[in-house]
Amino acid sequence: MEKENIAVGLDIGTTKIVAMIGKKNEYGKLEILGVGKSKSLGVARGVVNNITQTIQSIQLAVNEAEANSGYKINDVVVGIAGQHIRSIQHTDYVIRNNPEEVISGRDIQLLIDQVNKLAMLPGEEIIHVLPQEFKIDGQSEIKEPIGMYGGRLEASFHVVVGQAASIRNVGRCIQSSDIELSGLTLEPLASAEAVLSQEEKEAGVALIDIGGGTTDLAIFKDGIIRHTAVVPFGGNVITDDIKEGCSNIEKQAELLKTKFGSAWPGENKDNEIVSIPGLRGRDPKEISLKNLSKIIHARVVEIIEQVFTEIKAYGHEDPRKKLIAGIVLTGGGSQLKHIKQLVEYITGMDTRIGYPNEHLAGNSSEEISSPLFATAVGLVMNSIENNSNSAYKIELKEVEKETPKVASQPVIQEKIEDVSDVIEEEIDLETETTENKIKRSFFDRYVEKIKDFLDNAE
Repeated sequence: MEKENIAVGLDIGTTKIVAMIGKKNEYGKLEILGVGKSKSLGVARGVVNNITQTIQSIQLAVNEAEANSGYKINDVVVGIAGQHIRSIQHTDYVIRNNPEEVISGRDIQLLIDQVNKLAMLPGEEIIHVLPQEFKIDGQSEIKEPIGMYGGRLEASFHVVVGQAASIRNVGRCIQSSDIELSGLTLEPLASAEAVLSQEEKEAGVALIDIGGGTTDLAIFKDGIIRHTAVVPFGGNVITDDIKEGCSNIEKQAELLKTKFGSAWPGENKDNEIVSIPGLRGRDPKEISLKNLSKIIHARVVEIIEQVFTEIKAYGHEDPRKKLIAGIVLTGGGSQLKHIKQLVEYITGMDTRIGYPNEHLAGNSSEEISSPLFATAVGLVMNSIENNSNSAYKIELKEVEKETPKVASQPVIQEKIEDVSDVIEEEIDLETETTENKIKRSFFDRYVEKIKDFLDNAE
């Protein structure tokens, strides 16, 4: 049976883990075949801190996605986030041996490889090398150099850096869940893919993805990624503040935040009160919605101000760098009432809530179109771009034989199978576009590194 081009994204978040299986339909839209969601138990602020619990959560999400879709998952594209992520700007160049030959994908790759050799701080590794603009013999503002002539090829790069140990821990969790790792993508880049239009990227836009443990930022201008940052605060710190301020348990605090909370205290009247059950026969507790919103407001202001500091660090106040399309909010935290108005008030920038429905097929459920799933949708889109065959249809006989996976202690397999069969056949470098070449280099380099690491693990 011929393999379908089925793509799988795995969003390992602080509050939830989502496995999403999808494919492109005949209209070029993303058709979601199955989604699995589980509570994330071993992740704090976007970083794995308990391998066993994370494996169990991944297995639960993967099993649910497989059961919902009727597909068996081979490999996944995973999102990387966490407070260890940082980005730098770097410019580099190569002198070509023969300026009379046209610039090819090999020249671009040579330049990218050169940047990949940059010395980083101890324990850090380069995750993405994203070319922004090229210069050929002093001629600047070239977006696609392939096919042009020139002796000196220069480019400015946006380099994303992360802790090697954190990245390898994610790889270990995936491998121990009996699936392969086919690619790594920075989560704000995946979210941007899902919720931003090309017009917004051209005009200038800041994407703010408010998750449970982190708030991710990606800034685009002239269609190019200009700045990325991860702020180590998200929805969980708001919940913790409610828990402390209202003296209740985490489950109740989360419900208060999502059902009754607002980022704008002025919206609540003084006499609005919600009653929550007491613990073990204690009297119910009455909480003023105005006080609840004041607690939420204080923490949200702190998060947004930190993100706004990053936007100003990019140079938003410079007229040439102005973000005309303003801000797009996504992630679970963007569903907080009146957060759009608060962000507009703090930053003075036009703001909208980003939903991933633009790229989804018309019959997609309302739940999948929620900002909660923006990163997962972006990861599936990324997997489709890699032409992955990440899952296959389970035959009826196979379903009968299938036994559910049991969460177990992490076991590092002695030999990891080659994942090259899920990569599309090698494209000739002479004709390959810059964008495809860059994606391929991230993919190959990272899969190889993580395979080597797991092979050599004790």
